[in-house]
Amino acid sequence: MLKIDHVTKKFGSFTAVDNLTLDIPEKQMFGLLGANGAGKTTTFRMILGLLNATEGAVTWKGKPIHYSVSNGIGYLPEERGLYPKLKVKDQLVYLGRLKGMTKQGALKEMEKWLERFHITEYADKRVEELSKGNQQKIQFITAVLHKPELLILDEPFSGLDPVNVELLKDAVIALKNGGTSIVFSSHRMEHVEELCEHVCILQRGKPVVQGKLKEIKRSFGKKNVTIHSDDDLSFLKEASGIAKWRETSEGVRLQVDNEEVSQQLFSMLQGRGFIRKFELEEPSLHDIFIEKVGARYE
Repeated sequence: MLKIDHVTKKFGSFTAVDNLTLDIPEKQMFGLLGANGAGKTTTFRMILGLLNATEGAVTWKGKPIHYSVSNGIGYLPEERGLYPKLKVKDQLVYLGRLKGMTKQGALKEMEKWLERFHITEYADKRVEELSKGNQQKIQFITAVLHKPELLILDEPFSGLDPVNVELLKDAVIALKNGGTSIVFSSHRMEHVEELCEHVCILQRGKPVVQGKLKEIKRSFGKKNVTIHSDDDLSFLKEASGIAKWRETSEGVRLQVDNEEVSQQLFSMLQGRGFIRKFELEEPSLHDIFIEKVGARYE
């Protein structure tokens, strides 16, 4: 288990992380979310041992994180950190050896990952010759080449088209199923919702929501209702308990206070025309994020 115990990080008078406590389960995927400037990257850097906490402690398997255990950790930063003039193969071997791998071991793992990502022909190309998407794939490989037990992914799908997002997503899921503990951050809530069992939403360095994703959704209270119809549905606004109303190309999407409101809406629709779809859903992680943090990123 990765444990963040009452951790505070200050830069002068500015507090980037404020008394943060998290228990991140082993061999699972944990989502750390927040608006820009919420303290996610600072938290990652403390987990990696790159920054020292002002107060509190970060431990992994019950021990402080330092250079003697860093070979068991992989990190994909939000900003690319590759050497643009270096060939892909030379770069991967070099970074693999920094993590304790032999040259042959690094080459063997490199070939496996390049083949998985369909980029074997780029092994002898310089990084600057690759597209942004393929650079991101190489950056990901540098983070996992040494088979880390703990993997930190900061915006891993940045710059990728939908096909390559799925390719990388499959790789992340395979790593988790193989026993890797993963801490994952993204502004794309649907990715976090799909991949993570536990989440924490930070605001100004403090958690405003944390726990199992299923329990967070259940305790949120509000529900989503989607209605598809060609008829005018504006009469439904007369119902009480509608928190949000959004018209779509096929009808309306509503956020309601509870399930009873959805029953009221359903009754109001009786005999009012053909309804193609009426669906009651749990709130999305996006809904919860907007409610807790606000619609505007800092």
